[in-house]
Amino acid sequence: MRCVRVFVTGSGGFVGCHLVARLQAIGHQVTATDREVDVSDASALEPAVRRAAPALIVHLAAISSVPESRNEPDLTYRVNFLGTRCLLETAQREAPDARILLIGSADTYGSSEPGAKAFAEDAPLRPGSPYARTKAAADLLGAEYAAKGLDVVRARPFNHAGPGQSDAFVLSSFARQAALIALSQIQPQLRVGNLDSVRDFLDVDDVIDAYLALSDPKVPSDVYNVASGRGVRIGDALDEILAIAGVKPEIEIDPERFRPTDHAVGNADRLRSATGWKPRTPLSRTLERLVQDWRERLSAT
Repeated sequence: MRCVRVFVTGSGGFVGCHLVARLQAIGHQVTATDREVDVSDASALEPAVRRAAPALIVHLAAISSVPESRNEPDLTYRVNFLGTRCLLETAQREAPDARILLIGSADTYGSSEPGAKAFAEDAPLRPGSPYARTKAAADLLGAEYAAKGLDVVRARPFNHAGPGQSDAFVLSSFARQAALIALSQIQPQLRVGNLDSVRDFLDVDDVIDAYLALSDPKVPSDVYNVASGRGVRIGDALDEILAIAGVKPEIEIDPERFRPTDHAVGNADRLRSATGWKPRTPLSRTLERLVQDWRERLSAT
């Protein structure tokens, strides 16, 4: 993909930081926006997009925590749905020829039964939280604007992790707690949710590879899962994190950490066929990087 002007929303988030760094390393001219530009406010968003004159827009801005979405449903609706609508309307006026990459979520599929086929893009959407419902609505809105002629590509990433991630997410939460225990900063007790849940995990670097591949205007405008296709039991991932950290804590089940999705694995055949993308980072390496990142962050405070 040739170097172009790129407008990124949500650039201060976990994935946004990784994406902006990669785009800049490649040589793209990046306009990175975060909370200083309210994506649901056209008076703030329109001049920012107009100045950037982007050939590519990557929309990452979102309330991405399921618990936060339950505590702040109105804010979640405003950012995730109204913000997406405002972005699409703005792009239609200020950057009608830009490719727009909307980052959705595999949470929109809900949960499947153990042993069921991996979710393909034509699976019914059964969102089970305010976060998932607003992301599903934004996803379908993207399809509507694509039908109007905008070059919209929708990505539905499954779980991903890596350095810099908040501990609001399961693997990062485990890694932080394990690192705290290893550094003797807390008692050897680790709080968890449903350890029998099964998820499809990717490294953030592989997710960025997928987003860059989908940014190529030669790739058809469509909806694409970003997934490994491999289900991992949460308890098995925890065991590996504890082994990496070298700790053996008492495990405490916390009902507050349970989520509406128990089993979710994705099929990324469409993405592979369109771009040749495939994940390169083994989960073991992702977990090593997570634990090391938390050790460094906690040691510095």
